[in-house]
Amino acid sequence: MSETNSAAASEVAAPHRYTAALAADIEARWQDFWDADGTYEAPNPSGDMAARDEAEAALVAKPKKFIMDMFPYPSGAGLHVGHPLGYIATDVFARFQRMTGHNVLHTLGFDAFGLPAEQYAVQTGTHPRVSTEANIENMKSQLRALGLGHDKRRSFATIDPEYYKWTQWIFVQIFNSWYDTDAAKARPIADLVAQFESGERAVPDSTRAWSELDAAERAEVLSQYRLAYASDAPVNWCPGLGTVLANEEVTADGRSERGNFPVFKAKLRQWNMRITAYADRLLDDLDALDWPEAIKLQQRNWIGRSEGARVRFPVGIEGDAITVFTTRQDTLFGATYMVLAPEHDLVDKVIPDAWPEGTHETWTGGHATPAEAIAKYRAFAAAKSDVERQADAKEKTGVFTGVYATNPVSGEQVPVFIADYVLMGYGTGAIMAVPAHDSRDFAFARAFNLPMRCVVEPSDDRGTDPRAWDDAFSSYEAKLINSANQEISLDGMDVAGAKARITGWLATRGIGEGTVNFRLRDWLFSRQRYWGEPFPIVYDEDGVAHALPESMLPLELPEVDDYSPRTFDPDDANTSPETPLSRNEDWVNVTLDLGDGPRTYRRETNTMPNWAGSCWYELRYLDPRNDQQLVDPAVEQYWMGPREGQPTGGVDLYVGGAEHAVLHLLYARFWSKILFDLGHISSAEPFHKLYNQGMIQAYVYRDSRGFPVPATEVEERDGTFFFEGEPVKRELGKMGKSLKNAVTPDEICDEYGADTLRLYEMAMGPLDVSRPWDTRAVVGQYRLLQRLWRLIVDEATGEVTVADVAEADIDESTLRALHKAIDGVRQDLDGMRFNTAIAKITELNNHLTKVGGAVPRSVAERLVLLIAPLAPHIAEELWRKLGHTDSVVHQDFPVADPAYVVDESVTCVVQIKGKVKARLEVSPSISDAELEKVALADERVVAALDGAGIRKVIVRAPKLVNIVPA
Repeated sequence: MSETNSAAASEVAAPHRYTAALAADIEARWQDFWDADGTYEAPNPSGDMAARDEAEAALVAKPKKFIMDMFPYPSGAGLHVGHPLGYIATDVFARFQRMTGHNVLHTLGFDAFGLPAEQYAVQTGTHPRVSTEANIENMKSQLRALGLGHDKRRSFATIDPEYYKWTQWIFVQIFNSWYDTDAAKARPIADLVAQFESGERAVPDSTRAWSELDAAERAEVLSQYRLAYASDAPVNWCPGLGTVLANEEVTADGRSERGNFPVFKAKLRQWNMRITAYADRLLDDLDALDWPEAIKLQQRNWIGRSEGARVRFPVGIEGDAITVFTTRQDTLFGATYMVLAPEHDLVDKVIPDAWPEGTHETWTGGHATPAEAIAKYRAFAAAKSDVERQADAKEKTGVFTGVYATNPVSGEQVPVFIADYVLMGYGTGAIMAVPAHDSRDFAFARAFNLPMRCVVEPSDDRGTDPRAWDDAFSSYEAKLINSANQEISLDGMDVAGAKARITGWLATRGIGEGTVNFRLRDWLFSRQRYWGEPFPIVYDEDGVAHALPESMLPLELPEVDDYSPRTFDPDDANTSPETPLSRNEDWVNVTLDLGDGPRTYRRETNTMPNWAGSCWYELRYLDPRNDQQLVDPAVEQYWMGPREGQPTGGVDLYVGGAEHAVLHLLYARFWSKILFDLGHISSAEPFHKLYNQGMIQAYVYRDSRGFPVPATEVEERDGTFFFEGEPVKRELGKMGKSLKNAVTPDEICDEYGADTLRLYEMAMGPLDVSRPWDTRAVVGQYRLLQRLWRLIVDEATGEVTVADVAEADIDESTLRALHKAIDGVRQDLDGMRFNTAIAKITELNNHLTKVGGAVPRSVAERLVLLIAPLAPHIAEELWRKLGHTDSVVHQDFPVADPAYVVDESVTCVVQIKGKVKARLEVSPSISDAELEKVALADERVVAALDGAGIRKVIVRAPKLVNIVPA
């Protein structure tokens, strides 16, 4: 009989067998029921989603759990089976929490602004909203088919104007705030203005009073304090994308993360977020978070806190000075030259017209004037990435500025160079070079014939003349030498003592101070794109920025004829952005009344980065239809407020990829702290517990050219792989459309059902570990569900076959198997060890199959409840067949009887001289003394001792006795 005929005959003989077709019917019906019933709706304590009846009031009275996945981006390619791994995991965990007495908030929205939709619009002319909304609907359909228990009332997309109204509102709050270092918190900018008006705070860098400044001057002063500010600053300019990028969006080799285009340094006016003001708090509050240590370490390294001193080196004749930050202020006497980043502002200010007399030829680069040399070198440096500039290249490059600075401790005139190994993005963009004790400075000094002075005594026999050394000497253990002037001496001191003394000396003379520096830079917040949130900012005729009032929000994106920013030759750094919004002049130039009568303004034509919408979306889940405020305070306090074990509040569980360690996660923490400081929320941190799921990988098959070929069309013959008759190489990698190895969840659901897919993905291994996909192995979980179905349902009649027997009449072996499974599954689900939970359910299922006969109803019901979080569709169907009229979703999870969890007996190993001589079956509760007595009386132990005395007996009841003969 053919396979097809055999399957057909089987279906006739067992018309109620659990098959893919039956699974599809069951799953569709229950998904419809859950939607219609509002099964997963989590009530709020107040607001427009307040409890409407006693059932919801009872839910609110329970302890809460707020469980989140990282925002998905709605790709046109749809989902492959790797995408839902985290979504299924959080769904299982959320279902378990509901069954253990929690009011669970679990929902999902869409992070829908961004470059992919815009690039598609550029290629096809399709409006980004059209393609994005179509992608969202497709993804919703795929996710719904997986049976995910989301509260769909709370879903939204970041492109919804009613959502980004509040993103814009938050930007306005940040724009209208400053960081008060004395209070260590953000405050309204109006408080700062009041301090200037009263004279409590002096206008910085000015002898004039606040009242003497005009509007533009006041705006410029305030921009030095605002947490959102525009400035002309070095940025990462990517001509190939036509936009600037944040540091985090540039790869290690200096190219764009998206598109792999070269990135250059350029100076452009851009919006920034003063995240550096929060550097210390972002570091300190990590200790209160339940996050993987690897993620915490990445954030600590990214923030990069270091203690040292700022030191001013006078330069020129107008009172200018070069300020450096150094962590080795003890080596100041060894500073023999200085280096500025090529982009440093002071270069243009102090550059002389001609080279000083006697300038060394190697210092000038062969150029006639300092201006010519600097211009050429700047162009050379701009073509290199930060990583390339920091690389330990053999050849050190740079050029003399024609300027000398004064070493403040030695009084020596030291030449000032520009060189690409110094970056504006770290410290002050300037260094004091101590070539005897820094390898890069040593190499540069060698290349440019610059003096070197040893000020830290070497611990080897190299001597104290650096000209004879092969490389610099650096140590924190050595003593200081050659470090004295008429006022201070560091000679003979250790490094720590010398640092403290020189820092105090600098401070008393007003030429330096101890300080803390951070690697973290302010967040570049402008993008030259169309498909992003418009800035709620307009400029008056003086160029002063004004925030739009809340009544004018949302400021919606206008229509444009061309969605593409102007892109350029990727290798041409000498270009500047032209944004799509700037071409819509009717939108850009607008008449508004901002409180002082109608005036003409110019809108900001950059848009916010794609990170903006995901900085606060956890808050919108709480109160998604509130059009009066960001979030109802009582609702936010209920779901995210501080509580025992969560001193900074936040989401109870946040699951997503580790790749967002220093982008989304750092930005979201920053916004939360501002909103907390301003009193809008009670949670100082957005996510209390973070869990990083692993990745589902798949085999990639490549032909002789290295190109991927369709994985489904590859044949295996004796361990060798062939595509269209030609051998191909196999490697394990990511799953994706471009690698031609993607498997869609739709395919698996069609062949086996969604519950099988859910079980397989959870059973593949520990959730936080990457694992390879194997379609052939999916059938194992399918068979588990078939066996479960057969235990309860007659495949021929469809009738329930369980036996109505009292608990006391159930055989003890089954009760022990049941309660051990309950105890183990409960612990595993709580600890997100889903693979071992499935193994325990499988073991119980196998036990019941082996025992045979009708399964006791109470055992069958608890088995269904055990699997309900993992395979909710079949659980609902079986629960209904067992006679229940309410959903399995809110049933109590089974509780184990401790009497049946403990083994009747355990095996105790008895060793003599480390070798096993006997195995004893003993009670799990046996005492050490009783176990020793039983072991010494055992005839096998007596024979093995053969009359020898006993020096020591080591007992670890109930599993080990170790006898040491005399």
